Amino acid sequence: MTTVRLPLFPLNTVLFPGLVLPLNVFEERYRAMMRELLKTPEDEPRRFAVVAIRDGYEVAPSAPGMPDPTAQPDRGPAAGFGPDPLKAFHGVGCVADAATIRERADGTYEVLATGTTRVRLLSVDASGPYLTAELEELPEEPGDEAGALAEGVLRSFRQYQKRLAGARERSLSTGADLPDDPSVVSYLVAAAMVHDTPTKQRLLQAPDTASRLRDELKLLRAETSIIRSLPSLPAFELTRAPTSLN
Repeated sequence: MTTVRLPLFPLNTVLFPGLVLPLNVFEERYRAMMRELLKTPEDEPRRFAVVAIRDGYEVAPSAPGMPDPTAQPDRGPAAGFGPDPLKAFHGVGCVADAATIRERADGTYEVLATGTTRVRLLSVDASGPYLTAELEELPEEPGDEAGALAEGVLRSFRQYQKRLAGARERSLSTGADLPDDPSVVSYLVAAAMVHDTPTKQRLLQAPDTASRLRDELKLLRAETSIIRSLPSLPAFELTRAPTSLN
């Protein structure tokens, strides 16, 4: 078992390998993380881990609020994640490599990172200025018939794109330049589909590429059928959580 300890950045979203993640870093705990990452030489990867939040707040409360208007908000690296941060996060995340970390005049940071490797969350340490985690790297196994499944997913994804573009009255890419590597296809489609965090998390932690593609094929066919009969799509994420500032 290969393990690694990395800074931990919890978000209300799921990061997939190969996908780009832009971040607006303004909380002090994550600014401290970026200052530390900047100490890494530019020719070496500046890595941190992204996990989706299961139960907690992406941005820690900064003022008294409900249900007690006099209660002071928690402070520190685990603020907003309860007494046991490990329970607040989904168990599988993704390592991110920060290609760009740019400090603004006000001390906040503009970060552009890319997902690289899936990891399993083993433990969380809140003793420092930001969260760190012990992580187990997860290999990406192809599974049975991944190639054939990827072809089917791409066909269904193109139909899904067309239906989605029609429902939203805007254009999407034709998908002609989509990749043909099964694992890349599985992650790209998982990130591109309009689904909630639990569904995307399920796709991220699929046991192998073929299993992820089979799940995506079912989701795409079901969603395409639903979109075909709907005049518009619900903005489901607006009802689930506050707008993310990251």
